[in-house]
Amino acid sequence: MGSRNFRLSVVLRVLALIATIVLMVVLFLLTDYYLTSLLVLAVLIYEVYSLISFVETTNTLLTNFLESLRYSDFSRTYEISGAGKSFARLSESFNQVISDFRKVREEREQNYFYLRTVVEHIGIGLIAYRQNGEVELINNATKKLFQLSQLKNLKELEAVSPELKNGLMNISNGDNILVKIREKDEILQLAIYATEFKVADKNIRLVSIKDIQSELEEKEMESWQKLIRVLTHEIMNSITPIASLTQTLDYLIKDVRERYDNIFSDEGEAEVVEEVEMALKTIHKRSTGLLHFVESYRNLTRIPKPNYTIFQVQKLFDTISSLMKEEIHRKEITCDISVEPPNLELSADEQLIEQVIINLIRNSIQALDKTDNPKLSMKSSLDQRGRILIQISDNGQGILPDVLDKIFVPFFTTKPKGSGIGLSLSRQILRLHGGTLTVHSEPDVETIFTLRF
Repeated sequence: MGSRNFRLSVVLRVLALIATIVLMVVLFLLTDYYLTSLLVLAVLIYEVYSLISFVETTNTLLTNFLESLRYSDFSRTYEISGAGKSFARLSESFNQVISDFRKVREEREQNYFYLRTVVEHIGIGLIAYRQNGEVELINNATKKLFQLSQLKNLKELEAVSPELKNGLMNISNGDNILVKIREKDEILQLAIYATEFKVADKNIRLVSIKDIQSELEEKEMESWQKLIRVLTHEIMNSITPIASLTQTLDYLIKDVRERYDNIFSDEGEAEVVEEVEMALKTIHKRSTGLLHFVESYRNLTRIPKPNYTIFQVQKLFDTISSLMKEEIHRKEITCDISVEPPNLELSADEQLIEQVIINLIRNSIQALDKTDNPKLSMKSSLDQRGRILIQISDNGQGILPDVLDKIFVPFFTTKPKGSGIGLSLSRQILRLHGGTLTVHSEPDVETIFTLRF
């Protein structure tokens, strides 16, 4: 029974089984050797069990193979020795199938990790979730945008913004929506796009989220700059000749009066000439003032490109404090300066940033004009996203909510003698640095301007 051929092994086992049966019958019927007969019966039972086990070898092998596929256990190998060539080929086929499945799984895992890495490192926020809000996937960009360590269900976004949570729950396949989130010192303008697909029996909604606030501000500023260029060009072309002609006419009238003083001997005629001179002077004065006014708005389109250097924020604050010290002291304003960490460094155009901060401090000083116990502070630190920020705050009269979104618009001002370009110019400087300038205000409590780089 040690033959290498499966068929021969089966035949020999069957013949042995028949011989054992015949022997047992003979012993029981023709002899009185009952003990020997029982021993032969035990041998018969063993031979039957051995034959059944030998025949079921293929079933056991096939069962193990199918279980390997079912549980994705591709570490097994199948080797059958002494069973013939057919079993050798079967074993080889099983091992080849297992090897192919192992390669497919490895490729699938590699593709999964590759796509996972791409999703995690892409700059646009991605969330995949079910219709009940259960989150299937969220990438690092989304976590960083909303300051989350994890997100299991969209309901958790209620703390970030109810509008955001409702927008994600109600958005439909192919829709684009805008959601605005106003934090204390930052504004997020989110563009959200959704698509839906089905995986197995699950309906999955995938949304991309991008903060387009900086792009909107940049486009808005570009539009204002184009408008200012057109307006200033047309106004300058119209007003400059008027200013020049009025001045020329004024010189001519003075020259005529000096040469022909006797022509205007009549008192009425002299008054008329004086009125004409006064009118010409008024026109000239107003046209010249308008030219200076228009020229000031041209500054919005003439900001030089930043000359980047690396400098310590503390030194910048010390320089500004020295420049504004006398005015702050005269107004009896308490000034607090804080930089954390103390050696914090900024890469920017120091002169332009100094100009922005001085402008904001002067605005704060004016806002503190009628405030008891006036306080002003200059602070710098790193925000939760690791970006450098500078904050100028005061406890002055503040900015009313209905004008809060308008203060950065060119020409808009709440000051009687304001030009409406200071804050617009400051925001444009920050935009050139790739940063933002935002404001948060609670009237008569606190107003904070935040420069974020």
